[in-house]
Amino acid sequence: MLEKLNQSHTRILVIGDLMIDSYLWGNSERISPEAPVQIIDVNSNTLTLGGAGNVVKNLNALNVNVSILSVIGDCEHSKDLLKLLNEISVETSLLITEKNRYTSKKTRIISSHQQVIRYDIETKSDITADSEDSLLKSFKSIVDNYDLILLSDYGKGVLTNRLTKEIIRIANSKSIKVIVDPKGSDYTKYSNAHILTPNKKEASKATGIDIKDNDSLLKAAKKLKQDFNLDYSLITLSDDGIAILDKEFTIHPTVAKEVYDVTGAGDTVIASLSLAIANNLNIHEAINFANIAAGIVVGKVGSATASIEEINQYHSKDESIELNIFIDDFNSIKKIIDNLKTKGKSIVFTNGCFDILHAGHVQYLQEAKKLGDILVVGINSDSSTRNLKGESRPINSLEDRSILLAALRFVDYVVSFNEDTPFNLIRTLEPDILTKGGDYANQVIVGSDIVNKVVFIDFVDGKSTTNVITKIIKNERNNNI
Repeated sequence: MLEKLNQSHTRILVIGDLMIDSYLWGNSERISPEAPVQIIDVNSNTLTLGGAGNVVKNLNALNVNVSILSVIGDCEHSKDLLKLLNEISVETSLLITEKNRYTSKKTRIISSHQQVIRYDIETKSDITADSEDSLLKSFKSIVDNYDLILLSDYGKGVLTNRLTKEIIRIANSKSIKVIVDPKGSDYTKYSNAHILTPNKKEASKATGIDIKDNDSLLKAAKKLKQDFNLDYSLITLSDDGIAILDKEFTIHPTVAKEVYDVTGAGDTVIASLSLAIANNLNIHEAINFANIAAGIVVGKVGSATASIEEINQYHSKDESIELNIFIDDFNSIKKIIDNLKTKGKSIVFTNGCFDILHAGHVQYLQEAKKLGDILVVGINSDSSTRNLKGESRPINSLEDRSILLAALRFVDYVVSFNEDTPFNLIRTLEPDILTKGGDYANQVIVGSDIVNKVVFIDFVDGKSTTNVITKIIKNERNNNI
């Protein structure tokens, strides 16, 4: 499938509502004397592309040659938007500025990793007739330069009825496929598009069919295809994958083993689906590709993207190994663990070199997993293992050791650390439970002052990496006699 993609030579034009997602991060330790509300001491602010901008960001992460055609406001938000687009080297010359209009900015205030409130500043009314005319003039002059047109409708006024219908008509006259991420309940303006990508809730609203099982799902897919003259009828199903009505009705299951954050997953689906279709993959290959990309994204925290390198990595591994299970960055694993804590998950941590994985390790980790919801395994880097075990170790590289641990179904995350002890990692994650082998019972345990509880688990007698190595050396000597 991947060998059929030529993403750097794929040209996709995105048309839709550009937004900025803003996050104000802080902590709250007091209640306002003016009203019964928290006072948030904000310590940082994050800005990222949202709406159609997140679709552009996803295509950019896939190394696609992407352009954006849209209308922005004459406001400070637009300056930030242009800066964010320039940071990922996306051309902004096709953007039209409309007076007295605000580019959408959604600001979320986060206190101790919990969203407290969101406020929006935006213009939601349709763009003016002059702006429509300007967009259509630009579109007509450039449409031949693109392999596919992607309409990202967030209901903020850019994709008006007139504009949307004209874009689809012109593209169809040139045999250029149009893929639409729709909004609202009236899909008539999307008629004659190649594919729409509503989720289950959106499809229910548009068709008037309560989707509660596969029969009603098929009924809704048929209605969408017939009513709006689509080439294919597609409905995204969140954790359950993607349904497609071609000559037959098929549900492609998701590849994600754990869903931590679905923010922006729909944008990832339409971006990766568009790349695949622009490269003439058949619809089922395209959906499988989109499912992989979405599976990577929902395993991350925040509005994320999937790179072509991550998708390649998924293909090169056994599918039983979770996509993002091995992490070598403390900040990334902290975000994931903090998010899991907000959902009430208890975190168990253990660590070791795990140089030659054996039955003792497996039983130990199985018992550790039983103590909580999420098991994080800290693994010594190659240099750290040498410091502890001597110059002849490790026998297996960090990558090999991590892959073996990641293949165990009861291990949720593997995180490497370079120090001799995992103290900094434990301090970063602040797990609920720390586990150690029973032979540590009378020793001072690194990190015990950080966690709520330390649990000692007995190893299987006679099972150790040292014993395995000794046995191998003994057998080699016997064979050489």
